[in-house]
Amino acid sequence: MRAADVIAQRLYAAGCRYAFGMPGGEVLTLLDALDKAGITFVLCRHENAAGFMAEGVYHRTGAPGILLATVGPGALNGINVVENARQDRVPMIVLTGCVDADQAQTYTHQVLDQPQVFRPITKATFTLDAKAAHVIADKAVGIATEGRPGPVHIDVPISVADAPADGGGVLRPTAVPTVPAPEVLAQAKGALARAKRPLIIAGLDVTSEDGAAAVTAAAEALQAPVITTYKAKGLIREDHPLSLGGAGLSPKADKILLPLVAEADVILCIGYDPIEMRPGWQNPWDPARQTIIDITAAPNHHYMHHATQNIIGDPVASVTAMLPDAPLSGWPDARPAAVRADIETAFAPPKTWGPAQAIATCQAALPEDTLITADSGAHRILLSQMWTCLHPKTLTQSSGFCTMGCAAPLAMGAQIAAPDRTVVSFSGDAGFLMCVGDLATAAENEVRTIFVVFVDASLALIELKQRGRQMKNVGVDFKGTDIAAVGRAFGGDGYTVDNADDLTAALTQAQAADTFSVIAVQIDRGAYDGAF
Repeated sequence: MRAADVIAQRLYAAGCRYAFGMPGGEVLTLLDALDKAGITFVLCRHENAAGFMAEGVYHRTGAPGILLATVGPGALNGINVVENARQDRVPMIVLTGCVDADQAQTYTHQVLDQPQVFRPITKATFTLDAKAAHVIADKAVGIATEGRPGPVHIDVPISVADAPADGGGVLRPTAVPTVPAPEVLAQAKGALARAKRPLIIAGLDVTSEDGAAAVTAAAEALQAPVITTYKAKGLIREDHPLSLGGAGLSPKADKILLPLVAEADVILCIGYDPIEMRPGWQNPWDPARQTIIDITAAPNHHYMHHATQNIIGDPVASVTAMLPDAPLSGWPDARPAAVRADIETAFAPPKTWGPAQAIATCQAALPEDTLITADSGAHRILLSQMWTCLHPKTLTQSSGFCTMGCAAPLAMGAQIAAPDRTVVSFSGDAGFLMCVGDLATAAENEVRTIFVVFVDASLALIELKQRGRQMKNVGVDFKGTDIAAVGRAFGGDGYTVDNADDLTAALTQAQAADTFSVIAVQIDRGAYDGAF
């Protein structure tokens, strides 16, 4: 068995069924090994988009995403998405080809220290050795998936990929979820049992179906309102009366939510990772006055907030074990319900055309189980506040790293893994144009993804900030592109709409189409003023 086969078979055993990238001569053995192991390779047009497609698959299957890149420029094209995987807690195996070590001593073309490049942006980086291939493969999967997930890089020298693999395949048992020690558990359980105004904040460390069940059970047992980060939306159904939706980027939402946080007497943070949050969420509570129970998969080295109890371990098992024996009656007044009503009023869709009405129109026209992705920009903040998520991981975005050009490939990956689901990508025109070449990937893989693109020929969020600082308009506006025509040019359907009725009609046709659809939603510049 070749060393490359060991890697491929271990990834298959981990549940991986797809790999994404653009091959070069240096990774042909890896490509062959993946195919022989039963892992379908999807040819992409750019490694950055390939990595986001791999993430899209991960959110549907739970198996690590696989990014395959050739030596030099191929590997470095994936830097953005690998750092995104680190900050967004995505398990990803990054396979790169490299020149053999002995050859690199007397050869200079495309030779660089790739492990040194990837080391700061991954949980670990390895250089494959045929005699340790089984161990390296198992370490890579374990490190990527355990604790707080993230990317792991394996540099594969050309000759090593083809070399016979020595050694056995004894795999380390999967780590067992842990709960706090009895005395820690008793302290947390007692604090929760005495709570008069309990509040739950949930985040990335608990985003799973089991996590959703645990968060919902805790909310109902404590009668505690729940705030989630954006990427954790749906951990409690957002039509549940205890749900207050997502938070982290919207000043309008923060103005309503943060006073409630300050009023709570016990705050239970379930897998809350503040990497998604902005300055308003730095030290949003007072541990000297409030009891804060923080359950996370990794220690708090961020200092974004502090807690009364810092519990490191499995959030699902931990919170389940610490719930009080008898349900609580909740807040003595109707304050959480009033906050929920204020949020709904603040983000109610207007009667006039614009991005908010377009978002509301999409939610009304699409099936309840639609999977959506959002790019970075003004539309993402508004969408994340308005969109009602009923299940976890039904709204995917780059929340930690906030990189543009992610929504379309995230949606394509989700569609490849879940071909029967309705999958919709929301982008601004600038972000969409960053990855437009991979519409060819959508066509070749016959995905039926719907790409909704907000068209205002402007970097809307940056332009809004520029105006807010009373600066001259510089570098934020650009010449418009016929976005719908671009979709048709790549083999999909294309629509341009500027009102709710036409958008509804386009969405209806797109859901019945046998190809992908690009819907250009025309909005005015400045349409986001006051929206979030």
